[in-house]
Amino acid sequence: MSVVLPELPHFLYHAVMSMNNENVEEVRESVVIETPAAPPVVQMPPKPTVDEFGNPVSPKSRLAAALLAWFLGVLGIHRFYVGKVGTGILMLITLGGLGIWALIDFIVILVGSFKDKEGRRLINWS
Repeated sequence: MSVVLPELPHFLYHAVMSMNNENVEEVRESVVIETPAAPPVVQMPPKPTVDEFGNPVSPKSRLAAALLAWFLGVLGIHRFYVGKVGTGILMLITLGGLGIWALIDFIVILVGSFKDKEGRRLINWS
């Protein structure tokens, strides 16, 4: 004789199958399966649209600009990223001012003073 126990977890199935039918209902009624509560949803604060002085902030990522400046700074790729095509081409031709201009740009990006084409500072890391 086969007993179907769809609401019992698998680890209890074999224990119940070894019992007789009278005890099966008792086990079903006594088993309480608690599901863990879902973790609370954490709301991320919105990205600031103005800096501490009320000036608009660039939507470009400071982290992306810093990584581009570090790995491809001598090619001026970070300047193309923020929309500064003219100085990007100049950096490409001069190999980032022989690396000095690229290093200065990298430091300026890290301290948060680098600006995009419209003159907005890159302050958001994401």
